Amino acid sequence: MNQTIGSFDIVGDQFHLNGQPFRVLSGALHYFRILPELWEDRLLKLKAMGLNTVETYVAWNLHEPAAGQFRYEGGLDLAAFIRLAESLGLYVIVRPGPFICAEWEFGGLPAWLLADPYMEVRCCYQPYLEAVRRFYDDLLPRLLPLQIQRGGPILAMQVENEYGSYGSDLLYLTWLRRLMLDSGVETLLFTSDGATDHMLTHGTLAQVWKSANFGSRAEEEFAKLREYQPDGPLMCMEFWNGWFDHWGEPHHTRDAADAADALDRIMACGAHVNVYMFHGGTNFGFMNGANTDLLTRDYQPTVNSYDYDAPLDETGQPTAKFHAFRAVLEKHVALPPMQLPAPAPRIAIDALTFDACAGLWDALPLLSEAYRDIVPRSMETLGQNYGFILYRTETAHPPGKVMLSLERLHDRAQVFINGQPAGVIERNGPLHLEVDIPAGGLTTLELLVENQGRVNYGPDLQDRKGILGWVRLGINKLYHWQMYPLPLEDVGGLPFRSGVVADGRPAFHRARFNVATLGDTFLDMAGWRKGVAWLNGFNLGRYWECGPQTALYVPAPLLREGENELIVLELHGTGTHIARLSAQRP
Repeated sequence: MNQTIGSFDIVGDQFHLNGQPFRVLSGALHYFRILPELWEDRLLKLKAMGLNTVETYVAWNLHEPAAGQFRYEGGLDLAAFIRLAESLGLYVIVRPGPFICAEWEFGGLPAWLLADPYMEVRCCYQPYLEAVRRFYDDLLPRLLPLQIQRGGPILAMQVENEYGSYGSDLLYLTWLRRLMLDSGVETLLFTSDGATDHMLTHGTLAQVWKSANFGSRAEEEFAKLREYQPDGPLMCMEFWNGWFDHWGEPHHTRDAADAADALDRIMACGAHVNVYMFHGGTNFGFMNGANTDLLTRDYQPTVNSYDYDAPLDETGQPTAKFHAFRAVLEKHVALPPMQLPAPAPRIAIDALTFDACAGLWDALPLLSEAYRDIVPRSMETLGQNYGFILYRTETAHPPGKVMLSLERLHDRAQVFINGQPAGVIERNGPLHLEVDIPAGGLTTLELLVENQGRVNYGPDLQDRKGILGWVRLGINKLYHWQMYPLPLEDVGGLPFRSGVVADGRPAFHRARFNVATLGDTFLDMAGWRKGVAWLNGFNLGRYWECGPQTALYVPAPLLREGENELIVLELHGTGTHIARLSAQRP
């Protein structure tokens, strides 16, 4: 048996750390949204604001990208992140899911779960429980030595996440708690939910300490929590001080003074707090999540930036909110003098010139192999997690105008007739498009479908991607499809040719440029329409002219001294051959 060498306990309405009263002042900072080279900088700034604890989710989909295959290297070395926090004098709260929401792809659940056509997540569906057990059997042994009881910095671990906002299977929550205990978790277990009757009824367990999530009205929220937990410490586990953005919607901000007043009210209640987010970071690659409107079910994909209007912005720089929050904390607790790391240098390049391109169709043999089936199949059925998928069939339909109709589409399809653009069908819009079938024999119909991010919150969580059902021309269903999965995990070795294609068809464009001194920057794609950008092989994420995000954050460690390579997949063609690196967010 392991000897207990530390403790974190509930004593009355207080927490005691190693036998002494302790107030948890925490900030949310997700290791998987930040390059590992920048972890220390962000953690030091968290400490400089006056916080003593860092909270992080665990992204199951990154750690188990394929069933039974686990990854913890580099930026996924969770244990290294926790040990680094400890070395800087910080304690840690871990929220291992298995579901995390977090505006993250599928709420952190791995997409391969959805290959099971009967899958039900976040409940007692046996294949789901078996997958969770396998993940926890691999994850938890890495965390157990880092618990406070073993001399490490982990104070607490969460059971599931905001379950009261989703389901009602208390047997599932009970099973998950027992799994954690049987696996060797000794430190405090907790739940976190919105402070409403239905959320606290469906998301909590009698044996587990409860916390609340909110952004204002601390007195009212804690009063409701007290109805379900009459004693014990009060804590706002997610103090929402900002918010996230969807494509095509306005950028969200919250006044620093208003947010500071809300924090002051939490502190005045004698409560504990986790600032969500202290530093949001970035949804690099295809890792952004999405929402669906609970009434209309309209699909709302999240942007790549997870700036969140947090105290530390996406680039790691303190904002007005940072200083306002520190001033509030100083009213209630004694803080050491503030010590901030030096800001990272910034760089700018006025023009990155694209001088080579490769059409997507030309690159297709290098990027994918065709699956053939009678009807279209989802990404998950074909073993694909993220990216795009190209559906192709041939038809002898009579020439002339006819309605192309889809039963279900997730999420956005570009339609091509004999290789030429014919329009776009989107999940939220009419699932039909009038096309013109040419005369002269067989017609090739293609649909390039983009997975814009799986839903991470609410009842539409099981969000399979691709064409989900029949495709018709007029009244006739189409059969015999070729399907080309395009996860685009590697865009090296493409057949680039000099010049730039501007025919409105999807194409990769390449720019090479030199950097003398490394620094943070933003990739400004003004003038381009919609696509994805890779810098030195690293997927920075999506750009889209609809905004509100107009540029992609490029942390300095992604650049190289000397020559750098930028590859862009532009989906609709562009009238410009130039992008820019900007020292400030455009």
